[in-house]
Amino acid sequence: MKTIIILIFGLSVWMSFGETEVKGFVKNNSNSPLIGVNVLVKGTTNGTITNIDGRFSIRASIGQTLYISSTGYESKEVEITKKMLNITLDETLGLIDEVIVGHSQKESIFKKATSLFKPKTEAETRVHYNKIKYNASYEKYSLEAREKYSKPTENGFTNPMQTPYSTFSLDVDKAGYSNVRRFLNHGQKPPVDAVRVEEMINYFDYDYKEPTDNHPIAMYTAFTDCPWNQDHKLLHVAMKAKEIEYDNLPASNLVFLVDVSGSMSGQNKLPLVVSSLKMLVKNLRPQDKIAIVTYSGYASIALESTSASEIHKIIESLESLQARGGTAGADGIHTAYKIAEQEFIKEGNNRVVLATDGDFNLGANTADDLEELIEKKRNSGIYLSVLGYGMGNYQDHKMQTLADKGNGNHAYIDNLQEAKKVLINEFGCTLFTVAKDVKIQVEFNPAYVQLYRLIGYENRMLNKEDFNNDKKDAGEVGAGHCVTAIYEVIPQGVKSEFSQSVDDLKYQENNKTVGEKNGEIAELKCRYKHPDEERSIKFNKVVSKKSVSLKSLSNDVNFSIAVAEFALILAESQYITTKDLTFLHV
Repeated sequence: MKTIIILIFGLSVWMSFGETEVKGFVKNNSNSPLIGVNVLVKGTTNGTITNIDGRFSIRASIGQTLYISSTGYESKEVEITKKMLNITLDETLGLIDEVIVGHSQKESIFKKATSLFKPKTEAETRVHYNKIKYNASYEKYSLEAREKYSKPTENGFTNPMQTPYSTFSLDVDKAGYSNVRRFLNHGQKPPVDAVRVEEMINYFDYDYKEPTDNHPIAMYTAFTDCPWNQDHKLLHVAMKAKEIEYDNLPASNLVFLVDVSGSMSGQNKLPLVVSSLKMLVKNLRPQDKIAIVTYSGYASIALESTSASEIHKIIESLESLQARGGTAGADGIHTAYKIAEQEFIKEGNNRVVLATDGDFNLGANTADDLEELIEKKRNSGIYLSVLGYGMGNYQDHKMQTLADKGNGNHAYIDNLQEAKKVLINEFGCTLFTVAKDVKIQVEFNPAYVQLYRLIGYENRMLNKEDFNNDKKDAGEVGAGHCVTAIYEVIPQGVKSEFSQSVDDLKYQENNKTVGEKNGEIAELKCRYKHPDEERSIKFNKVVSKKSVSLKSLSNDVNFSIAVAEFALILAESQYITTKDLTFLHV
């Protein structure tokens, strides 16, 4: 009897604490498998995602709890009582999923968001607020762990009397949004530095009109009310790059640079990378070619440049990749660029596609080292796209640096739906540049503008003289890209807490710098280069002082402003009074 009791006790201890392989199947209410669902062992950094069949496998202990979440579905906690689990997720009209994720149906989502953000009763207010409120039960589990972010100080208000010009690089990375969504879907408030407002806004596809002249970019402006401060105004600047039909896109010379180091072993890292790139390969044309370079302790060529018509050969090479060893990212970058240069297609799309968690630890591995390395490579005519994966040790700052300095873009991929969006739905935007070194400069008229500030774009700011300097690197815009920039403006005559007293000038007369009351609050200028040219082209647009109501503007403009306010609240901006998402002005 004593032996039996000991065995039973030992078995119960093993069931409670011993790790085993737990498998599961996640489906919706229609019994269809759900792809890319996040599966997390609560209280740990151990996570995975479901595959194309809705199945997952994870190391865990009987008695632990799985946190299951996916865009568009109610999150669920499931206690592990056996080694095989069948899980059903219910569709939701919840706050975060609808407002932040529903980019494909913005008009209906905008209407739903209005009611969700403005509940009718106090009880409803608390219910909706608790959906996005930081959940204290997750304090022990930090998605951040070893993750690193870097964001400059938030743009403040500027006096156009002293600084009439606002100049910035028109970059359109979107990683910030999907990364923030990852935190929210796991019940956590994202790190403040992870919230890049311009990337939140520009994640969505807006129905702006294409250019009708010879420029590859069209600009549209609206001067309207500021919903979070009734005394302020907003200057909404919308830009749209020309579309290119898929069949008319130039041939591609792509080099997949895949991080296969030990840190990429998680299900939401290398396996997701392989699934993502397989989707991309299946949508390429025979004239496109692909090479695969890997790096762990050293760089290796997994596949020489191969026509996309040999799809089985390429997929076989991708499926053979395994994660192990250190992270010699610099060696991998050198090798990838070397192959891209050897296979260079004149007037084609020559690009290195880097897939990594950014955790470089061998060779050049600091942000400054990588910046110097990439700057040497970008004049070769080869662009760089950076695809970020994983959680727990995600090195956002390094990947931002690589994309910014490599004349490319940065996306964060946390599931197959996001991979499809970035690599299939937005194929042209992500991989085909129609304008490079794109710069924006706005000159504000102090006759009407007391103070102004650019919302976001802190790490894209340029000096005023950089605008006309063709040697100064700036951002790239892909085919069909939509880009939005929003200025908050304090009109003349408005009493503002942000106004700062400045002594009169000794050697200049202030009144000679006051702008003319000509009905213009600003002049907007854009400068860009064609992808194969080194001389820039400039065009401009004047902005009238006439303000229009938000109601008179399109749903797209209203939606982008709502996302901006949402991001400012998440970023804990010092320039926004409300901190409660339930009172978001939509």
